[in-house]
Amino acid sequence: MAKQHHELAHVFIDPLQTVNDARGAASRDLNTPYTFPNYTKAEWTEKAEALRQQIRVANGLLPKQEPTPLNTQIFGKIEREDYTIEKVFFEPFPGFFTTGNLYRPRGKTGPFPGIVSPHGHWGRGRLEDIERGSIPARCINFAKQGYVIFAYDMIGYNDSGKQLEHRFGGAQESLWGLSAMGLQLQNGIRAIDFLQSLPDVDKERIGCTGASGGGTQTFILTAIDKRIKVSAPVNMISATMQGGCLCENAPNLRLEASNLEIGALMAPRPLLLVSCTGDWTAKTPTVEYPAIRSIYAHFGAEDKVHQVQVDAEHNYNKESREAVYAWFAKWLLGAEDTSAFKEMPYQVESDDDLLVFSDRDLPKHALKQEGILTAWGGLSNKALKKRKPTNAEEHLQFREEMGSALQHSLGLLMPNSSEVTLVEPEGAFPTTYQPRYSARHVIIGRQGIGDAIPAVLFRTEPLVGHDPVVVIVHPEGKEKLIDSETGEPVPMIIDLISSDRKVLIIDVFGTGEHGEYERSEETNYFTTYNRTTAALRVQDILTTLLYFSTRGDVSEVSLIGMGEAGLWGLLAAGFTNIKNVVVDAAQFDNSHENAYLKTLPIPSLRKVGDFRTAGTLVAPRNLIIHNIGDVFNTTWIEEVYQDIGAGQHLLVRNEKMSDDEIAGRIAEL
Repeated sequence: MAKQHHELAHVFIDPLQTVNDARGAASRDLNTPYTFPNYTKAEWTEKAEALRQQIRVANGLLPKQEPTPLNTQIFGKIEREDYTIEKVFFEPFPGFFTTGNLYRPRGKTGPFPGIVSPHGHWGRGRLEDIERGSIPARCINFAKQGYVIFAYDMIGYNDSGKQLEHRFGGAQESLWGLSAMGLQLQNGIRAIDFLQSLPDVDKERIGCTGASGGGTQTFILTAIDKRIKVSAPVNMISATMQGGCLCENAPNLRLEASNLEIGALMAPRPLLLVSCTGDWTAKTPTVEYPAIRSIYAHFGAEDKVHQVQVDAEHNYNKESREAVYAWFAKWLLGAEDTSAFKEMPYQVESDDDLLVFSDRDLPKHALKQEGILTAWGGLSNKALKKRKPTNAEEHLQFREEMGSALQHSLGLLMPNSSEVTLVEPEGAFPTTYQPRYSARHVIIGRQGIGDAIPAVLFRTEPLVGHDPVVVIVHPEGKEKLIDSETGEPVPMIIDLISSDRKVLIIDVFGTGEHGEYERSEETNYFTTYNRTTAALRVQDILTTLLYFSTRGDVSEVSLIGMGEAGLWGLLAAGFTNIKNVVVDAAQFDNSHENAYLKTLPIPSLRKVGDFRTAGTLVAPRNLIIHNIGDVFNTTWIEEVYQDIGAGQHLLVRNEKMSDDEIAGRIAEL
């Protein structure tokens, strides 16, 4: 009997043999060389739409929060011969402040083009004035040339440092899509709002430029905000280094993507790539620029992308600045001859004359660093609640918006049956026949991905028609669904087979026959470039469900998630059209961050609605959630089912259901 058990529990003859899953290889990081795909126009159109959504979710922009008043204050005006400088602060959201300086032309008639100017990791932030890079130099010269330019702090620098540290954020904030990068993107978006609110700024002529970390802010802002008409990220876009700071590595940002794709999202708007010989942009003329130009070619806009390389170390020096002056003059001022746009002498003001809070305190309602997450979570929940569907039409709208948000939080790809392989592996046991059923050993995977999901498919003999399929997932793998004494599958499986159903049991990533992997989720910025183990397990369930539910020879598909696998299953099920979903809530405390950090450390999961969104996506299909105990809150899901007229299709149980009852329920549904 032991041998029989071994045959059913494992795919391979050797119990130490494991599947070769490419996802278990060493993880990607910010220094992993990236090869830009040769996108067709159709492929790029699809990629661009998905990547913009990926950026929004990664930076906490979905669900979109209602804009709040900026409560702008402008003061401390300094008047020079042909420009002025003022101190500015405003609130991207209540209690969080953007701080900086506004430079305007003097003696010229507007309206003028506006420029948002994020600085990089210079030691003195927006005050830095050295040969290698000067923020005052470019701002003063832009103002002299006829622009209104707003230079604002990276978080934690200068005035912003009075509110929070630059390296803000961690795993708990990540659950809510809150990060240093996300906050800086908020600053950039609201900085455009601020410039467009000024009567002397032409709302249709907005540009953006910054270097290094400010270059990252430039191309991220440009990618998702089409109000930016001209862009010049300096010394940053690279195929070999994606950004070395927390503020450049939002979780989930670069799954199947790099800064090359993010930069190319500017197409077909005018884009200047300024690089140098002394940093990671040394190969821009031959690598990064041709790659991005290939996307501009799809729009017939090759004249709107250009590159300039400076023989220098990492910089935004005078030569680099003058290249940007010329580019902006061409596209924002309409200058035919840009050779005259050279840097003029400038005078740097004292720190006290530029710092917003040099002579005043932060407003009394300013959030402390430790209070930002609480405030953000409140705004996020408010935005989600506003979208809670109360009828069928609103439910469809919710599925479109929040389904996409949850998908990108989980990093899910949506294969159909033609993109999934189901093979009997070499070295597997032959099909084992029992008097009542057969067991076929298979491995499921996605073409071109290299993933591997070991499985055993049980079915009646002889096969009857288009049998329904039941997928069962156990958190410790399929071996736990085999009786160690008898060598047969557990009674629940036999009961389901007896009701003329096929039953598939699987090992999701990291369980059963997957073995040990090299990847370490503790490395810096791991989640920026790689999916967590929990997210990969959700993907494996989804891949399996989509394989069967998109085939024409399967009448219906059901899912049973046992223990913690019930949580993975609930997150996956809403992206399919399967008929029945039975999940064990494992008495998971779905209202407490610590539970997610321990079990489901998935970026932005709470921001996009966690199990509230997941349950809403399953509706109105049959859903059973059991073993909720006193901690897994199902109120939102229950109310949605009732409001859309599907209350009869939802069953919630405090206690854990027996295997017999689960099999019986599936047979009845």
